[in-house]
Amino acid sequence: MTARMFSQGCRVNQVQDNGWLVNVRSLASPNFNQRPADVDVSLLVIHNISLPPGEFNTGCVEAFFCNQLDSQQHPYFATVAQLRVSAHFFIARTGEITQFVSLEDRAWHAGASNFAGTADCNDYSIGVELEGCDEIPYTDAQYTALIELTENLCSIFPGITADRIVGHEHIAPGRKTDPGPAFDWARYLKGLTNTMVTS
Repeated sequence: MTARMFSQGCRVNQVQDNGWLVNVRSLASPNFNQRPADVDVSLLVIHNISLPPGEFNTGCVEAFFCNQLDSQQHPYFATVAQLRVSAHFFIARTGEITQFVSLEDRAWHAGASNFAGTADCNDYSIGVELEGCDEIPYTDAQYTALIELTENLCSIFPGITADRIVGHEHIAPGRKTDPGPAFDWARYLKGLTNTMVTS
């Protein structure tokens, strides 16, 4: 991946040769591996997460993605602390974006999944986690950040088009429900540039 600038969205960001965005917070997760050879990134998967469930701005999501979650800190943590999970990006309630895995690498966000007949969505997708819950409205700052990030990712990966932006619930139905009914898909898609939406 070559370094290049792109100006869609609110800021001009740069993606480095190693697949990390310059103008976002970075916190490297150990939970990733290489994508299969000759696989093009062509899917964006939107999730939600909060730790403990329903609580925000705790720092526990970051700890979870970096295998540093204290299982004694909360009863729920004992059920998940042993899991090895990551996403490429996490968008906090404030709109701050943290990158955990290089765009070149395969983050562990989708699990058992299938899109349009192709299994193992982690192989060919980018995962974005929103700090939130299925039933709690997301913040204005999160929509702004997600729209900007989406446009930037689509500049890098033209295979990600509007019909290839999905929720976790769409690629793992019956197993996952996020980002849930609180996520306003119409608002999100309307906020994207006309070029991206109609590509």
